Amino acid sequence: MKKLTALIALACTAAAMPAAAQFAKPQDAVKYRQAALTVMASHFSRMQPVVRGQAPYDAAQIKANVDILKTLAALPWAGFGPGTEGGDAKPEVWSNAADFKDKQQRLIDNVGKLSAAADSGDLAKVRAAFGDVGASCKACHDVYRKK
Repeated sequence: MKKLTALIALACTAAAMPAAAQFAKPQDAVKYRQAALTVMASHFSRMQPVVRGQAPYDAAQIKANVDILKTLAALPWAGFGPGTEGGDAKPEVWSNAADFKDKQQRLIDNVGKLSAAADSGDLAKVRAAFGDVGASCKACHDVYRKK
């Protein structure tokens, strides 16, 4: 938990700096964004069995994962600065930056709605909001991630 807290603190500090100042090499940006997205996917997928009805609903556990996801949702985008092309990102990330930014914001907004649903303790609301977050991920991956 200490490592996760330190990573989040470092990432929040880094997010406030220009992308060029955050990474010594473009590959560092690629690694950063991939790591942030991997951790996001982990916390998102931990909720999937509950949302699908395959595991019992534990409101506190869902809330804990959503709280982490809410923090993580803002992090990977600093790793997509100019000159950081590569990894699994298609060139369209940079050539269609406005749409990419809109998709980032849609994800962040939908994670905020998932947080409100988790706060309510209502599993039906969590399921709906979870689906919207998943749709946000898919919308971006469909256009901007190499298969």
